[in-house]
Amino acid sequence: MDETLKKQLETTACKVRMGIIEGVYNAKSGHPGGSLSIADTLTYLYFAKLNVYPDNPDLQDRDRFVLSKGHTAPALYSVLAQKGFFPYDELKSLRHIGALLQGHPCIHIPGVDMSSGSLGQGISVACGMALSGKISGDTYKVYTVLGDGEIQEGQVWEAAMFAAHYKLDNLVAIVDNNGLQIDGCVSDVMSPYPIVDKFKAFGWHVIEMDAHDFDSIEKAFNEAETIVNQPVAIVQKSVKGKGVSFMENQCSWHGTAPNAEQYAQAMAELEETLKSLEG
Repeated sequence: MDETLKKQLETTACKVRMGIIEGVYNAKSGHPGGSLSIADTLTYLYFAKLNVYPDNPDLQDRDRFVLSKGHTAPALYSVLAQKGFFPYDELKSLRHIGALLQGHPCIHIPGVDMSSGSLGQGISVACGMALSGKISGDTYKVYTVLGDGEIQEGQVWEAAMFAAHYKLDNLVAIVDNNGLQIDGCVSDVMSPYPIVDKFKAFGWHVIEMDAHDFDSIEKAFNEAETIVNQPVAIVQKSVKGKGVSFMENQCSWHGTAPNAEQYAQAMAELEETLKSLEG
């Protein structure tokens, strides 16, 4: 990857993480851990890959994105704010009554293609979007992000079978394998492993990716572009809570908001990271 672009993406991803913490802290509730683990991937998608435009969010041939693990809406909202779909200050009213941004993505929000949150349903809708594109001859691609806990849902595998049967090569599913869910390690709660082999068995082309290395991210998405007659699953190895030291690899931060002291520490760490990137 071009070093200038990489530095820009790393800087933007840090700002996205700051927006996640800002939103969840002001809401006094939400899901920071899994939001932080997908921040780099969403930054890459929205700033280097997707054909989307804030001044025309309903463009017919835009690429589609579905956040199947909808509880990590703070990450999507922060990216959309950085991209210019709505003002950054909207993040501070996350989950407030009457506010634009609620706890899960809603389709009335500029830049959101699917109301999601009931785990397993997002990838099913993404399959429908992809099949629609095939039938109508459109060239857009559909991207969806799932949690590794989410793929414990049977509906996910019905969708996987559907996508392979209809050869939806315009569909890319990203599985965020941070290893943790609200009740603990995914391997203890209901092991989804081996994730790669399962998707291959369902007829998907599978790519493995480091979720916090933009060279790895770019390589994975570039490979996805070359695949024909198969849907693509990118299994990304990530760190839950990435970027905030005391949140990393802690399942307790799956759905917990920071208090004032924790907020200050998290923002200080991210500001230090940002300073080093911009220096």
